[in-house]
Amino acid sequence: MQVAALQMVSGTGVQANLDAARQLLARAAAQGAELALLPEYFCQMGLKDADKLTVQEVPGRGPIQDFLAQCARELKLWIVGGTVPLCASDSRHVRNSALVYAPSGQCVARYDKIHLFRFDNGREQYDESRVIERGAEPVTFDLPSIDGHRYRVGLSICYDLRFPELYRAMKADLLLVPSAFTWTTGQAHWEVLLRARAIENLAYVVAAAQGGTHENARRTWGQSLIIDPWGQVLAQRPEGPAVVMAEVLGERLQAVRLQLPALNHRVL
Repeated sequence: MQVAALQMVSGTGVQANLDAARQLLARAAAQGAELALLPEYFCQMGLKDADKLTVQEVPGRGPIQDFLAQCARELKLWIVGGTVPLCASDSRHVRNSALVYAPSGQCVARYDKIHLFRFDNGREQYDESRVIERGAEPVTFDLPSIDGHRYRVGLSICYDLRFPELYRAMKADLLLVPSAFTWTTGQAHWEVLLRARAIENLAYVVAAAQGGTHENARRTWGQSLIIDPWGQVLAQRPEGPAVVMAEVLGERLQAVRLQLPALNHRVL
């Protein structure tokens, strides 16, 4: 099964970002991808956190969700919209949600980001809880493939990567990590955390990142990756818009888990 991690450098304008995403999705489909993952905040990297509130959508309705559904139908792709701002329980917050669309255009799964990023090193300050209302539940979905295997896919978003208990709870074969890691934290921890999640769960990992200097002057780390269950990097791209593709093999997944049945050896 061919999977694609789509790397973007999203700006402040939603339509321009959707146009850029469409081009990458079309490239992925033309190269044989069955599943394409867009990065966190693919539809907007605003000038300020509160800009998310201005483009939020009601679940099931809105131009961003319509775009994802239409692309899935037209391109015959499984698409994970790596995050969409959806209405929260109050007007001052949104949910940061990964939405999964089947090739039929139907939205078949939704995951709301559980762990909210906060960072302050004296030069950079981030606090997602100012605008984002956190989710509460892990989410997986089943992905049938033309190779005859059925994969359990686990959804996560960016800062979730630092919490291995989330990935343990999903018991997934394929872990998706749409992200917008900062340059500072990405340089230090991005690859090692992704490889750790692959190794400890004996699972494939697909991580689609924002990667470059944005219109709002923020610099994201990039390095979109696809990693196999042994922790080997199959494909990656440092920065800039890109389609990062690799093959997920059911036989490889089964072989690694048979050779090293660590998931069956858990005690705690």
